[in-house]
Order: sequence, then C-alpha cells, then structure tokens
Amino acid sequence: MPVSVTIANLSYTGPDGHKLFSDLDLTFGQGRTGLVGRNGVGKTTLLRLIAGELTPSAGTIGGTGRLGVLRQQVQPREGETIADLFGVRAALALLAKAVSGDADIDELAEVDWTLEARLDAALAQLGLPVTAETPLSTLSGGQRTRAALAALVFVEPDLILLDEPTNNLDVEGRQAVAGLLKGWRGAALIVSHDRGLLEEVDAIVELTSLGAKTYGGGWSHYRERKALELQVAERDRDVAERQVRDVARKAQEAREKQAQRDAGGRRKAAKGDMPKIMMGGLKRRAEETAGGLDTLAEKMAGAAQEQAAAARAKIEVLTPFSVKLAPSNLPQGKVVLRAKGVSGGYEPEAPVIRSVDLEIIGPERVAVVGPNGSGKTTLIKMLTGELTPFTGSVELGGPLALLDQQVGLLDRQESIVENFRRLNPESSENDCRSVLAAFGFRADAALQLAGTLSGGEMLRAGLAAALGGKTPPMLLVLDEPTNHLDVEAIEKIEAGLRAYDGALLVISHDAVFLENIGMTREVRLTPT
Repeated sequence: MPVSVTIANLSYTGPDGHKLFSDLDLTFGQGRTGLVGRNGVGKTTLLRLIAGELTPSAGTIGGTGRLGVLRQQVQPREGETIADLFGVRAALALLAKAVSGDADIDELAEVDWTLEARLDAALAQLGLPVTAETPLSTLSGGQRTRAALAALVFVEPDLILLDEPTNNLDVEGRQAVAGLLKGWRGAALIVSHDRGLLEEVDAIVELTSLGAKTYGGGWSHYRERKALELQVAERDRDVAERQVRDVARKAQEAREKQAQRDAGGRRKAAKGDMPKIMMGGLKRRAEETAGGLDTLAEKMAGAAQEQAAAARAKIEVLTPFSVKLAPSNLPQGKVVLRAKGVSGGYEPEAPVIRSVDLEIIGPERVAVVGPNGSGKTTLIKMLTGELTPFTGSVELGGPLALLDQQVGLLDRQESIVENFRRLNPESSENDCRSVLAAFGFRADAALQLAGTLSGGEMLRAGLAAALGGKTPPMLLVLDEPTNHLDVEAIEKIEAGLRAYDGALLVISHDAVFLENIGMTREVRLTPT
C-alpha cells in the first residue's frame, strides 16, 4: 500500500493561546519532502501532530504506513547504551543466552538470529564505529544524532519524520544523512534549514502564517518559484492600491465638477430670472446627483479596497530583521588571540586537545573544523577562558564575545531587554530598543523571558546582546550558530557578519555558511 499523509482543515492553538495553524490542508506521500518555514511558524509542532504526540484543535490527520520519528535532541539517560536506543537490550541478552547454550526451548523460539547483523548494518549505514554496548554519554551530540538515525533505519518504518537531522553533524555525518535519504524508498518529511540537504529533496512544503504550499523540486527551484510569486503578488498589490487611489481621485473630481455646476445654477438663480418652481427642481436634481455620485463612489471604492485587501493577503507580513553592526575599530595588524602549545580537556590522563597553536591577527576569519568528537567545542572553551588548559598558554588582545550552542551569555530568568542592558550598560534605553527591533524583537516582543524563546529566537537575542552595543567586540566566537535558525535568518546573519569588521572564530559544519561569511582559513582538528 502506498504511503501517504493527508491533513485537512487542521488548526492548532498552543497552551498559551497562540494559534499556529488555521484550516491547514496538506498532502504528501512517497518520496522526500522538505518542510521549511521561519522560526516559530510551527514546523516541529506539525511533525508532532502528525506523529500523534499532540492533538489538533480542529481538523484531521490521516495516513497509511508505519511511522518513525527523529527528535532534534538525543539526551541520554544515565547508563543508556546503543542497545537501549535501538530498543534491543532484552533481545540481545536473549540472543547471547541462546549462543551460550543456556536458553530453553520456549526462549529459543523467540530468538532473533539476525539481530546483531541488522544492528551492525544500521550503524554502518550512518558511519558509526560503535557497538551495542557503547554508552550514549560517551558520544558527541552529532554522534548521538547519527545513532538515533541508525535506530530509525533499524525498525524499517514506511514514513520517517526528521526534525533538523543534520544539526551538530560533521561533514561525514551530513553525507551519511544525505546518503540515507537518497536511498530511502518510503516517505520522508524533513524539517531542515540545511540548504545542501534541501537541494536533494523531491518537493518542498513551505509553512507560513498564510498556510502551507507545495513546490516540486529542491531548494534552488523553490527559491526561484518563490521569488517569482512574490514579484507577481507585489505587482498585483501595487496595481490594486493604485486603483484605490484612482477611484478616490475620480470620485473627488466628479464631486468638484458637480459642485461647479451647482454653483453656476445658484448664481443664475440669484439674478432673479429663474422661476421658483424651476429653482426647486434644480436644487432637487443637484441633491439627487450628489447622492448618486456618493453611492457610486462608495461602491467603486469598496470594490477597489476588497481587491487590494485580497492582493495584500497573498503576501506574508514579516517582522523586519536585519543585522547592522557598529565598527569594532580593530586595527589590521593587531593580535586578538594567541595560543601556544594548548592541551586540555576534562580528564588530565586523557586530554581531548593536544599541542594546538593558533594566532588570529586583525580581522581574520578562522573556521575550526573537524569530525564530531574531535574537540572543537573543548578548544573554544579553552581559548575563551571557560576551561583552563592542562598545558600551554592563551593570550587575548582585546574584548571578545562568545555565542555557544546554548547561548549561555543570556540569563534565562531575565527578559531580552534586561539581558541586553546587563551586557551593554553603556547603551541607553532607546539604543537598546532600536537594536532589538533591528534583530526582530519589537515593542513587547523584547519583554519576553529568554527562557521562553525558541532556539532561533535565542540566537538572535544573543547576537543582538553580543554585537549590538556601541562598540562590538574585536573577536566574535561562534559555536554552531546556524543550528536553530531558519534559512532567511541565516542569510540575514550572513549579510551582517560579512559587514562586521572584527575577527571571527567559528565552529560550523555548514560549508555554505562558512563560504558566505568569508572565512579566510581553517584550523582542522582530528580525534585524539
């Protein structure tokens, strides 16, 4: 039976009373479908509705086939292993008992003799050199994501729902995900901002405040179609609004001409050479004509306004978001960071980083790259002072700002405004509000507690607080900055970072992002 999902008249209102969807209609089936949309529009919520984890406020979701779901985060419990993630701990124990000859007749009937081979094949497909006994706590975030994908493949669902599957993945991991999807024979719905991954899907569904719309083909085709549609919609809106103005102008001209004719009649009557009965008739006709003109003008204006409203309704109203930074005044030859022979980690007998030398001079842009587990985040922690190296030294030549994956510089108990003022005490209230508005937090939106923000909103607030002061830091350190941002937000941040005149030190597996912000060189790490 072909796999399919049909969504009809779907509406969903969150516990806070905020409505995400209203009368949403959508159908998808066999093949790979990318689900895109701006942060906060409800992509993850839609996946949870399809998975049955949430109940619609109205409407229906129907489908065929067995379902598998990949969550954004894989947080291991204490003692949890690969076998637990796959749900096969008991089955593996039974298999081991059978192999050792200790299983009874009833137990032997339940043994899955292919289990180990299928488990190893699933792990190999995602490029993970681990075993069923490997503790999840020993894996990096990217490795845990790949393990979760392998567990998904293992159960052989007909339909998979993937929520940001390439977040935290290194190049090899991203290639493994792309390879998995390329060979997928069922249906897949993928929430992602990974432009490389989206280029390879069969169709893209865009979720906006106006509803959902499906586009055939990958990312480039979608962007071309979207740009053309926006041009047409904006043209139709401009034509309709011009028509509203023309109707109002013509109605005013008609009134003025009628007023001139009426004034001529009154002047003639004032001369006394017009019978009173005729004067009364002229006055009555003038009043009737004026009333008719007003009625006609109202009808024409109403029709024009309706047409303009319909044209405007086709264009999504967006919160402006831009990244415009003050100059950091970083001189060309100034050393902003110098690390010599840095080694360190979390256990002295097992350092994660060994003998790293790094110097950043002037507005250089340096990417820290390497596979998951190679110690990229650990190195950043040592360079920024969060972690003390076992050996070696780190010198900073000026102020820096760090945006880690959790945007730790923000206090979750404070509002966005309070965080900004705390981190930028020299900024006035007007300065603060102006910067936050530019980053998409206007008026009361800036009063939200940081702890209530989505991942993408958290990063935007962190960027505003780190870079929005009167003098931005000379060195900006970013750890996977694009993980929770929609593509439009990524592109705006790319534009802002291109204009930033300070130095950049960036961890990212997003090759398109690194190219677009003008990285000048790489520091490549390998697992110890």
